[in-house]
Amino acid sequence: MPTEFTTSFLKDATDLLHYYKKLGTSAIEQTPDSALVATLDHESNSIATIVKHLSGNMRSRWSDFLTTDGEKPDRNRDSEFETPPQTRDEIVALWEAGWKILFDSLGHLTDADLTRSVLIRTEPHSVVQAIGRSLAHTVYHVGQIVYLAKHFAGEKWNSLSVPKGKSAERNARMGLGSNLRRERRP
Repeated sequence: MPTEFTTSFLKDATDLLHYYKKLGTSAIEQTPDSALVATLDHESNSIATIVKHLSGNMRSRWSDFLTTDGEKPDRNRDSEFETPPQTRDEIVALWEAGWKILFDSLGHLTDADLTRSVLIRTEPHSVVQAIGRSLAHTVYHVGQIVYLAKHFAGEKWNSLSVPKGKSAERNARMGLGSNLRRERRP
């Protein structure tokens, strides 16, 4: 997570997306191969399916970001939930491809672009709104990946954040008191 103070929306959004990519990558790495395509029930998606959907979404939203609608005519969203990739190599390739498109596009934006208008499904969005929408969508699905990975890894899971029962220990290492509370404003 970013720890430096900044007033750059682009930097903050990019840093946050890098953080969530790292979480998702770490979760996928901890998932047994067979579990990458497993579902919890008939209505659930596998990690492979979620990756396929995220990659398709990122490709559609971030290719030619400033000049074309974020819902590309060749995107078939429904197919992203069918026939998921079956191997770790295929899953990781899709994962990396989607993130590359996103980060390449973000890397070309400037602060002057933030008030420009882009379309998503013919609906106008400021660049800030489009980034926020993409960030929320991506984080939602990375959370699903982490949840599934943790479930399938079981006792072999290595926490990606503060492990259960270790908050006080972490706070002590950071020099924080044990009675941390947010002050309520009147």
